[in-house]
Amino acid sequence: FHESDLVIGLWDQYPVSPGHALLIPRRHIAGWFDATPEEQQALTSALAQARSAIEESHQPDGYNIGINSGEAAGQTVHHLHVHLIPRYQGDSDDPRGGVRHVIPGKADYWTKSE
Repeated sequence: FHESDLVIGLWDQYPVSPGHALLIPRRHIAGWFDATPEEQQALTSALAQARSAIEESHQPDGYNIGINSGEAAGQTVHHLHVHLIPRYQGDSDDPRGGVRHVIPGKADYWTKSE
């Protein structure tokens, strides 16, 4: 659905929700911090195009944008890619905290007393 000199956009082969997209730099680089500023900008621009493509066939209520950079962060494919994951009302019992849930027990800061 997207192609430029620096980035390609594909539909995820194992989507976590309908419309799950991947934005992938053409040059082999392991993680976000290895990308040039131009590649980072191209990935950011590709996110907007991916959103438009998703909204042609789906009506998401929100999005998660994710990059796993490094094994400790869960990266299993060692080529930078950005996930654009459409979110839909009711797809999670309590979506508050979003990506903060990557470390169990750390997401619900709003209920913890100081």
